[in-house]
Amino acid sequence: MRFFQACLLCLALFVQYRLWFGHNGVQDYTRLKGAVASHQHTNEKLIKRNKVLTADIEDLKLGQEGIEERARNELGMIKPDETFIRVLPGKQYDK
Repeated sequence: MRFFQACLLCLALFVQYRLWFGHNGVQDYTRLKGAVASHQHTNEKLIKRNKVLTADIEDLKLGQEGIEERARNELGMIKPDETFIRVLPGKQYDK
């Protein structure tokens, strides 16, 4: 009977060891859970970026206003007979 109990104890210890430290154990589970959370956060940011890009593409497809706005902001283009005035912020002095 003692031999049977010793075998059961060894089996229980082996199963516990595999649960905590073995392949697909608790450590792997927590590591994978963190990786999944990180990927979900990255995916959310990419989805937001894709929505902005899709809206920008639709705006450029629909009319000239989007193209004109982009040319003015990114390339500094101006229309003919238009005066471009650039106002720079002045130094602020303490009184």
